[in-house]
Amino acid sequence: MEFGDIQDQVQDGEVPRARSVSPEPAFGAIDVGTSSCRLLIARPQDSGFSVIDSFARNVRLGQGVIDTGRLNEQAMDRVIKALQICVQKLDSYEISGSRAVATAACRFASNSDLFVDRVAAETGIRIEVIQPDEEARLAVKGCAPLLNREQEHALIFDIGGGSTQVIWLRVDGPEPEILALHSIGKGVVSLTERYEGHLSAPKVYDDCVAKIAAEIAEFSDANGIDPFVSAGRVQMIGTSGTVTTLAGMELGLERYIRSRVDGILMDFDRITSLTSYLRELGPAQLAAQPCIGHNRADLMLAGCAILDAICHCWPVGRLRVADRGLREGILLELMEPSALGVRAHGA
Repeated sequence: MEFGDIQDQVQDGEVPRARSVSPEPAFGAIDVGTSSCRLLIARPQDSGFSVIDSFARNVRLGQGVIDTGRLNEQAMDRVIKALQICVQKLDSYEISGSRAVATAACRFASNSDLFVDRVAAETGIRIEVIQPDEEARLAVKGCAPLLNREQEHALIFDIGGGSTQVIWLRVDGPEPEILALHSIGKGVVSLTERYEGHLSAPKVYDDCVAKIAAEIAEFSDANGIDPFVSAGRVQMIGTSGTVTTLAGMELGLERYIRSRVDGILMDFDRITSLTSYLRELGPAQLAAQPCIGHNRADLMLAGCAILDAICHCWPVGRLRVADRGLREGILLELMEPSALGVRAHGA
């Protein structure tokens, strides 16, 4: 796949570009997550695709859901405002198919149907609230090009805003086979709210890591994963803002560049060093880190805690960083010959 150097942020009130005219069809994928709303628009290229436009905004849809069980009005307003920009971008191209999905925040919230109806009425986008197995399937499809098919097994994890997906795969066959998956009900937004800013305290952070590690260990034991890890027969792929941010820091990037980060390998020792460094910083210092910024600063320690738990339970030794996943899986599926013409824009 060709991703290029993508700037995902635009300013409010951006004037839509003139409609793109191309003989090649374009496809769109929208992921409404607990933390961010993200769009990719791409055209088929060889066995993958080439991204032609993108957008991302930190919307915190899941803000307060852990306490109230409901999406609040302000959070819904933020998402709808972001989705209106997504519609402007999609309308700038000849779109042959698109799909919009929502994940953990909408799964947990009792009023997600109201939110879905509001989005349809105010933007024309029909959002599907997908379950963990569908989320995992799409993430695997999106990450598949990064898998080493000569190695027998793989672990893929996605640290989200409201939950963390952990997927156990066999990858030495014709297609990656999902053997087991587990959705941990802890993500960077939900953990940050639960611990109310106290994750900077060493004991609180260590307790948080231990609780997540215990849940991962149960999943690992139930599926007999540890012997494969001990025998060196497992590769690991991490797809999340936490992992890509650490990769950007490792590369010394002054601004995040997706094409530099996607696919690089990181040793666990370096991950440990970087997370230890971040734990020593205060809120203002975290926000000043070039690949973190003000919008993600308060979420970073929660992501590090989840990542520490994963690395502790499965000491594979290194992981491949993926700045891809669910949206890329959607695009690849839309571009399959059997899907062409099935999904119209907004469907």
